[in-house]
Amino acid sequence: MQDQGSSTRKRTGGRLKNVRKRRKDELGRLPTETQVGEQRFRTVDVRGNGTKTRALATDVASVNKGDETVSADIEDVVENDANPNYVRRNIITKGAVIDTSEGQARVTSRPGQTGQVNAVLLE
Repeated sequence: MQDQGSSTRKRTGGRLKNVRKRRKDELGRLPTETQVGEQRFRTVDVRGNGTKTRALATDVASVNKGDETVSADIEDVVENDANPNYVRRNIITKGAVIDTSEGQARVTSRPGQTGQVNAVLLE
């Protein structure tokens, strides 16, 4: 979400004068809509000395089956509570139900932030 800046008015309704300009780290970015497909990543600089790896597209998920974790191929997006339109466009977000080679699983990671898809197998 793009930053709209702080309010130009006080709680009482009076005008506020700008003390400083916007900072680079206050600027928001558009969401990374991770799609199902051949793996593509983008590295983004964040505030401080860190980076984030964003998954633009991925076809592999780490699926947790009880006490073991296996790597599975993502076939399709079955359900996505974030946006029903994401199912049609095969976009993976946290909480989405995906169809994998191991069965249906719910995504527990944020692929647009961490660059990987972690999921838990549904019974």
